[in-house]
Amino acid sequence: MEFQKGEIEGVIIRPLKKHIDERGWLCELFRQDEIEETIMPVMSYISQTLPGIVRGPHEHKEQTDYFAFIGPGNFKIYLWDNRRDSSTYGNRQIIYAGEDNPAVIIVPPGVVHAYKNVSTKPGLVFNSPNKLYAGWGRKEQVDEVRWENKENSPFIID
Repeated sequence: MEFQKGEIEGVIIRPLKKHIDERGWLCELFRQDEIEETIMPVMSYISQTLPGIVRGPHEHKEQTDYFAFIGPGNFKIYLWDNRRDSSTYGNRQIIYAGEDNPAVIIVPPGVVHAYKNVSTKPGLVFNSPNKLYAGWGRKEQVDEVRWENKENSPFIID
């Protein structure tokens, strides 16, 4: 399958504002009054990605990811709409976010996603998905389709 450039239905991009003062800065990542109940986070984690490294591509069948890219570091985020019932099926979207452009990117189930650290320094990414990793007590199958090691994957990172 060949993907064309375009926005993807259901992906939400929300700019983040850093409130800066003499102590440093503060940035709200999410507020309950600004998130639909169906995508309300149930856990969160932080990861560090080294310069030039890619995480993904992968997708979830049921999970919505709530990524916050605020720095340090800048990222190139790749999204592919792999949902046959979506009005934007077959679209590919690229977003730049991080230290220079703080943003939340909400990725619905069925949208394949990956990100690459395009900085010269390690970058941090926060995620607050709406499903528990491996379910309650880590006793369920992980909701993840990993494309990065599949031969002839249509999800190409440049």
